[in-house]
Amino acid sequence: MTAACVFCRIVTGRAPADVVREWDDVIAIRPLDPVTPGHVLVIPHTHVPDVGERPLVSARTMACAAELAAELTAANVITSKGAAATQTVAHLHLHVVPRTAGDDLPLPWTPQQHTAG
Repeated sequence: MTAACVFCRIVTGRAPADVVREWDDVIAIRPLDPVTPGHVLVIPHTHVPDVGERPLVSARTMACAAELAAELTAANVITSKGAAATQTVAHLHLHVVPRTAGDDLPLPWTPQQHTAG
């Protein structure tokens, strides 16, 4: 655990969070600014900077995210590695983002994100 890490503080109960589900080693919380209704963050208890570190922790966290995604009709399950990939908190976390047809939530690689050159 890292004292300066907000997700470490959340998983140890030293910072508030709206907990959606808990496993022995992973927690799911509602983000402060959800991008769709039902958006959750899935966070391992172990401090792992990103998905490229400690593959077994990443795999376990993904398994928990998959449990949540299985309950949805459509969803994105997303993580980022590094600032250039939009990672803002250096603690592994996966976004489970429920989707509906026509919700207009763009992803960086969707056509609505690109302008004609």
